[in-house]
Amino acid sequence: MARHGVAADPDGFSLRSPDGVAYRVDIEPGVLHPANPRLAGYLADRRVLAFAGPTVDRLYGADLRRYLSAWLAPGSWDVHVIPTGEQHKTMASVERICAIAKESGLDRHGVMLALGGGIASDIVGFAAAVYARGIRHVKVNTTLVAQVDVGVGVKTGVNAYGTKNMLGAYHPPHGSLNDPGFLATLPRREIACGLGEIVKMAVIRDARLFATLERDPGVFQRPGGEHDDYVLRRSMELMLEELCPNLREVDLARLVDFGHTFGPAIETDSGYRIAHGESVAIDIAVSCHLARRLGLIDAATCARITGLLRALGLPVYDPATCTPDRLHAAMRSAWSRRGRRLHLVVPDGIGSAVFIDDLEDVPDSLLTAALADLAAEAPLVGAVR
Repeated sequence: MARHGVAADPDGFSLRSPDGVAYRVDIEPGVLHPANPRLAGYLADRRVLAFAGPTVDRLYGADLRRYLSAWLAPGSWDVHVIPTGEQHKTMASVERICAIAKESGLDRHGVMLALGGGIASDIVGFAAAVYARGIRHVKVNTTLVAQVDVGVGVKTGVNAYGTKNMLGAYHPPHGSLNDPGFLATLPRREIACGLGEIVKMAVIRDARLFATLERDPGVFQRPGGEHDDYVLRRSMELMLEELCPNLREVDLARLVDFGHTFGPAIETDSGYRIAHGESVAIDIAVSCHLARRLGLIDAATCARITGLLRALGLPVYDPATCTPDRLHAAMRSAWSRRGRRLHLVVPDGIGSAVFIDDLEDVPDSLLTAALADLAAEAPLVGAVR
């Protein structure tokens, strides 16, 4: 591949950032089949501690143990079940994983393996980042959110002080493996949450991807869907291309923060009743109505975006959290966190977006009016369950 950038191949993607960080994201059907060497290649000759949540362990724990037994020496690996869910995405969970690693004698050449969705990946990845000042970690991503978002990046983190992902580290994976077969066991709501992240990328970067979702809102919901492979690969590629030149977020103006200005506050304020992908969808809807009020998109484009969210089973409004006071506070918090620049991402078309950088450009009256528009539209385009 070039000196830096993202290179696609039939098995996935290779990334090399301008600062020299390099890693792979593999698309690997049958990743836990005992005859498949891909995962074993990342684990060979190392002590391995694997972690999975209760549901993932019930579905795939036996497969993982069978795989590790086939490829690794007896006594060189263990599998531990850890609690997941946003309420367990805490420093206490990270400390527990580090304690298990210490008790197991995991050395600096060892590997922590996360089998699961974004929460497991974030917790285990953060533990790997701080244990012995940093050891390798491998992600085997089982949810759509993880495969198109968490699984392709380098961020790890936990919630703290009432704020989502307040503590964390940039820690590139030793390997990130994505088996589309895992998606067949996901509940409908989890598929929708992953589609929220995919819509984000389509709106800001790719009109063709957006149109594909419009034509096939049932993507990932039936075996061998016509557009599944294209949607998955293209979403991953777009995210990697956006992340690559700014992997550690030196530049705080990031298009991939579309859906993530109001969304984290909506998610947290709901007590995580609203899932991450749902909060992204609501943020997208709010941001689209702001863009319409600012004259950046017309009413038809705004309706097209919120209509797609609805067709994919996503909410666009939640009366309990989408209040002017709460979202004004979320915007001010984002402004402070982003170096006193708002960097609010809003669409100026399908497949294109711009930044609003100054708080003064989104006065309270504008946000209040946009929320009123959205509230009036909600019975037509869906409020959260």
